[in-house]
Amino acid sequence: MATERADTPAATARRLMRALDRATLATSLEGWPYASLVLVALDHDASPLLLLSDLAEHSKNLARDRRASLLFDGTAGRDDPLTGARVTVLGEIQQIADERLLSRFTSRHPSAAGYAGFADFRLYRLTVARAHLVAGFGRIHWIAADALLSPAAPALAEAEPGILEHMNKDHGEAIDLYATRLAGGTGQGWRLTGIDPEGIDLRLGGRVERLDFREPVRDAGGAREALVQLARQAREQN
Repeated sequence: MATERADTPAATARRLMRALDRATLATSLEGWPYASLVLVALDHDASPLLLLSDLAEHSKNLARDRRASLLFDGTAGRDDPLTGARVTVLGEIQQIADERLLSRFTSRHPSAAGYAGFADFRLYRLTVARAHLVAGFGRIHWIAADALLSPAAPALAEAEPGILEHMNKDHGEAIDLYATRLAGGTGQGWRLTGIDPEGIDLRLGGRVERLDFREPVRDAGGAREALVQLARQAREQN
């Protein structure tokens, strides 16, 4: 999982995946492709995370066949959707028990915290096999799993809950500036819902925004420097 230039197909696909909070899940129903809308979060290495009910058809399908794909659609708002980027991620989806990842999912989707503890809801992770990126006409690429995924950053993952708590409690003004001056959002009351080596996730109600760092960060110190840099950049913009 080597670091690559920001304009590679893998980086483009990963940015799109990180920016979206939902995807289309395709599973197999008695040999038929079955598509459904799901909420999604990503782990620090960009592996997709899902919180699914046992009662849902896609969960029943996964119990029989773990192979699945997720379509991340970045074409919203375009006059011609086919000029926009979309990526299909293929792999096997397996149930996991990981409090850190569950916390990452419910931070990304606060509404999910209300049912995450129900007996019939379980956390799943997609183990990426490969991905297919269509970034507009003629820009079509297959991407291997080791290229799509980014290196893990265990120190940052451990520090993430504390960073989110501190920023949301003490630096709400800076978070609003991130969202409105750098990410193109509007309104006040934005919250920081995630930080990973490549950037931060922001949310206000049903709206989400994504900001990328200039350089990857690996730990709390690097995260602090990157967040200060973003705040400085936002304040300099009029």
